[in-house]
Amino acid sequence: MSVIEKDFVPVGYTADNITGKVTWKAPSNIALVKYWGKRENQIPANPSISFTLDACNTTTTLFYVKHNSKGADFSFDFFFEGEPKDDFRPKIEVFFKRTEHYLPFLRDYHFKIETSNSFPHSSGIASSASGMAALSLCLMDLEKQLNPEMDTDFMYRKASFLARLGSGSACRSIQGDLIQWGAHSDIHGSSDKYGIQYPFQVHEVFKNYHDTILLVDKGKKQVSSTVGHNLMHGHPYAAQRFEQAHQNISRLKPVFVDGNLKEFINIVESEALTLHAMMMTSQPYFVLMKPNTLEIINKIWEFRKESNSNICFTLDAGANVHVLYPEFEKEKVHQFIKNGLIVFCEKEQYICDRIGFGAKKM
Repeated sequence: MSVIEKDFVPVGYTADNITGKVTWKAPSNIALVKYWGKRENQIPANPSISFTLDACNTTTTLFYVKHNSKGADFSFDFFFEGEPKDDFRPKIEVFFKRTEHYLPFLRDYHFKIETSNSFPHSSGIASSASGMAALSLCLMDLEKQLNPEMDTDFMYRKASFLARLGSGSACRSIQGDLIQWGAHSDIHGSSDKYGIQYPFQVHEVFKNYHDTILLVDKGKKQVSSTVGHNLMHGHPYAAQRFEQAHQNISRLKPVFVDGNLKEFINIVESEALTLHAMMMTSQPYFVLMKPNTLEIINKIWEFRKESNSNICFTLDAGANVHVLYPEFEKEKVHQFIKNGLIVFCEKEQYICDRIGFGAKKM
């Protein structure tokens, strides 16, 4: 079912919650077809598709107390892993401003937001997707209490819509296991406004895929994703890139049906390298890969050729490498990672993850 934006604006509430708390755990995700470039209001310049992860997640508890009268400003305290985190307040403020039209109760409450990640804060794993997804689900849980008639499917859809307004890729962290975001002519129900569960048949081999994240560089990126997205405006290869993303989503459709891992590898690795090619050819240009990123890529290619493995890599907008492989190769690939790849990681650190099935209420 496709939903239009005005459907997310509530006409009123039938219940009244004074005080309480709610907790949700939301996963990170890794894009197979990359989203890079956005229009106004967090609208993607091209569609993307991602695996929802499992181990890398954010848990957020939202405490709420109703004011006697609607506040002039948003009222909230924010804690990250038990400590006040004032430098995150502006991001929450912006998120509340963007979503108030759809969540008119936001100024009615004082909120205490407590959040923590399952992965180390400085691990180089982006937490904005899982963090904004978890917060959006907490707010939607409260709205469902205010409007008990709300359908659960609608709640998830609106949570994805809201999460996008906080961080684009966060809309792919509400459900699992394969999520499509962005309007695409081949995918009925797809939307630029929220993510949907991939609506077509998916081969069993993709249902328990593994993702081992090699932490090459845990430092802060020299160019933020927001800046990188904006550099796609006027990029000399933007139109070709956006068309390529549409084509690759179409190419993945038979791959997901047949379980064609060789073609899956071709598409996923090409997408990862194209993402970084866009960075290297923007104005100003920049490079987020590190020497050890390239060392790992070459080692993966060598190992795949020698062992006929179905191991492959993908990259986010950073130096870390996501190593993807099917369940039936788990032992062989784990051994290769330990023997041949962790030497290229910062302090030999890596995270073992796998495909997950979406956020959970705690």
